Amino acid sequence: MKEEKRRGTLGWVMEFAGMNKNAYLASVTMAIISVAAGFVSYLFVANIIRALTDGNRDMQYYLIQCGYITLCWLVNKMAHTISTTMSHKATFGVLAQIRRMLTKKLSLMPLGDVLDDSSGSYKNIIVERVDSVETTLAHIIPEVISNAIVPVGIFVLMLKVNWKLALLSLLSVPLGALFYGLMMVGATDSFRNTIEKTKALNDTAVEYINGIEVIKAFGKTKTSYEKFIFAAKEGADCFIEWMRRCNLWQNLAMTLLPAQLLSLLPFTGWFYLTGRIDGADALLMIILTLGLVSPFMIIAGHVDNMGKMGSIVKEVVTILEKREMQRPDKMNEFPNGSDIEFRNVHFGYKDQEVLHGVNLTIKEGTVNALVGPSGSGKSTIAKLIASFWDVDSGEVLYGGVDIRDIPLDEYNKHIAYVSQDNYLFDETVMENIRMGNPKASDEDVINAAKSCGCHDFIMNLEKGYDTIAGGAGGHLSGGERQRISIARAMLKNAPVVILDEATAYTDPENEALVQKSVAKLIRKKTLIVIAHRLSTIASADQIIVIDDGTVTAVGTQNELLNNCPLYRNMWEAHISSKDSEVA
Repeated sequence: MKEEKRRGTLGWVMEFAGMNKNAYLASVTMAIISVAAGFVSYLFVANIIRALTDGNRDMQYYLIQCGYITLCWLVNKMAHTISTTMSHKATFGVLAQIRRMLTKKLSLMPLGDVLDDSSGSYKNIIVERVDSVETTLAHIIPEVISNAIVPVGIFVLMLKVNWKLALLSLLSVPLGALFYGLMMVGATDSFRNTIEKTKALNDTAVEYINGIEVIKAFGKTKTSYEKFIFAAKEGADCFIEWMRRCNLWQNLAMTLLPAQLLSLLPFTGWFYLTGRIDGADALLMIILTLGLVSPFMIIAGHVDNMGKMGSIVKEVVTILEKREMQRPDKMNEFPNGSDIEFRNVHFGYKDQEVLHGVNLTIKEGTVNALVGPSGSGKSTIAKLIASFWDVDSGEVLYGGVDIRDIPLDEYNKHIAYVSQDNYLFDETVMENIRMGNPKASDEDVINAAKSCGCHDFIMNLEKGYDTIAGGAGGHLSGGERQRISIARAMLKNAPVVILDEATAYTDPENEALVQKSVAKLIRKKTLIVIAHRLSTIASADQIIVIDDGTVTAVGTQNELLNNCPLYRNMWEAHISSKDSEVA
């Protein structure tokens, strides 16, 4: 990672292009051929003019020259089409690869680092920013390179014909470049401002849409919508103000930069009248100058994009350069069983320590419950077992091996994790469950659903297992989403199953059914449950009481009722609430 952080914008652009290097080299080659063919056609026009001034009346000669011009035009168009097609085909493949790199990176980052940024920001980077790279890779690379090389050749030929006129033809270029420079003053800051305002708009839009139910329920529609309108106005105004500030300089630059004839024609006429150049060479200089205009304008059209390139690439690589959890590429030591052990584990979020020297053993094939007050560290322990974070100090062992010594992909095969905030994809219910084991048959999926108490409600859906769950499972209730998530975890058939308050939204009857089904399914497996209803974990082999980031007590239900005041108070409060519900 240190090497990546030293890389600049050009280094990243070259790496992106290097993903499909041969295609880009071929695209640049075809672009050079296209521009060169367009230039060569001017030489044949010059031949015709020179022949006319010399009094040549051979029509066949002129027809041949016209044929060459036609051929050059065809080569120009065909080579340009091939170049553009190749660069875009290569670029869209690269963009797909960049998005795979970004999503892969997210899976390798500590969960806390991922959660530091909003989903709107990730959407903005992975979708909009990656799309912005398309201009750089598909257009700037072949078009700027080719249109920069060929004008050099044209100018060398102009110097050979008459070096004084060649230099005089460039009088408008410095002035045009000056206006371009004035246009680009503050461009990086302005573009960065548009990025920030666009991020704010995306975040506000996501917040508004996701919270629309709460907004309506509490009568906050007006204030929330005003916040969205403000963000939308800010997002538009930053672009409008930037464009307004650049308009004058851009118009002057676009007028003067290609105006080489403005300075060339008077001086060419003067040189011709004073005998410093003959008529044929004078016409050739004018024609060659016209050949400079098109490449200049194409390059000028990309100046703005090249100015944005640094900010665009920086946004994309912000994720790629973030720290990863350190894991080996291959297994060096294989776990012996699936016992889990915490040894003096300290862990914190940013600067606040949450776990203070936790020591804990979870035996293979047992049912374990983590209980404790809200914010005590239960979910943090579960997430450390699932390898969502690395510990600050101490060790988390799996089968006697530090999980940091196990490749992440390999370790993930051993853990099935279901959280309170479960997520379903916009696929059928069948496919959402099958994601636990892509090789599972339809029968396997249905059996897992039956075991988790999902089958009956799934069959009552409009299309049964073929019902689309909707974005984030939005077509289903919270309880239905949770039970499908549990079925998916069960289908994974991992040695360790973690239910992090996964039944929070289910009613007591269904929660008891799920817990009973889970108990059957996890024979010879290790189950770790975080539950808010203590009655559902009363029969656990081991109940672990967590308080203020430490393990206060470990034991069975009866042992803790006799020996742990905190657990006894929690149990009595739970029983009391159940009695009040019955009443």
